Amino acid sequence: MLRQRVIIRTLGVATAVALAATACGPQKTEPAGSASKVPSASAAGSTPETSPSTDDKPADASPSPSPSASASQSASPSASPSPTVKAIMANGDESEQVRELQARLKQLKYMTVAPTGFYGSKTTAAVKSFQSKNGLTASGAVDDATWKKVQSVSKKPTADELRPPTVNEVDAPDPRCMTGRVMCISKESRTLAWMIDGKIVSTMDVRFGSENTPTREGQFKVEWKAKDWTSTIYHTPMPYSMFFSQGQAVHYSADFAARGYAGASHGCVNVRDKGKLASLFEQVQVGDKVVVYW
Repeated sequence: MLRQRVIIRTLGVATAVALAATACGPQKTEPAGSASKVPSASAAGSTPETSPSTDDKPADASPSPSPSASASQSASPSASPSPTVKAIMANGDESEQVRELQARLKQLKYMTVAPTGFYGSKTTAAVKSFQSKNGLTASGAVDDATWKKVQSVSKKPTADELRPPTVNEVDAPDPRCMTGRVMCISKESRTLAWMIDGKIVSTMDVRFGSENTPTREGQFKVEWKAKDWTSTIYHTPMPYSMFFSQGQAVHYSADFAARGYAGASHGCVNVRDKGKLASLFEQVQVGDKVVVYW
């Protein structure tokens, strides 16, 4: 509290009002109807598809044939069982090959979320759609024929395509973000883009307040910064805080990093990538623009 009083006396009466309202902190549950929804790229708990039975028995129940008849039947091609198509990748798998598959399907517009490396329900649905539109058996699992077809109609993914800077796809910048130095924050895509003179320098995923404690929208400016700060109301850490509207700030949230969009803030703009935010904190200056929009 002594350190906070020193800061308040230094910054003056106007800032003291802001300090008194640094109310940000994680909410334990997300209220019904909140705009924050989990942008999961896959459903880890989804049930894998079962493969067709290879154990089908003939309809007739005739006695077992003699050894000579059995040998004759085994030699007959028509008596051989159909070979089972082997899946290269399927629901429940997790690998770098799955990540590449997802990146290629995203190129082809069959997926909209960023690659995760986990083969879940969304990847299964995307593969089925691709197979249906390309004359392949729509099993939802990737066999050799499907993988070769995907490779033939897409290009080898770049590093950024395999591991994009945000899980959420960055929204088109608001017109107010196109000039000067600005933290351009989209509620629709749940992303923050640090922009200078209309060019995106870096991006990161963000989380907002709930319906009961919404993050304010509009154009603001960075009023003050604090590398190490604790909410004066909720007593939760707010590292790398950049305050832009009374007690609301862009800051790192350990709760967001741990729980994702299952929670919400009390109005602040939460960032879950501490390294990226630490770098942004060093670049942003007091007075830089902040735009929060849908």
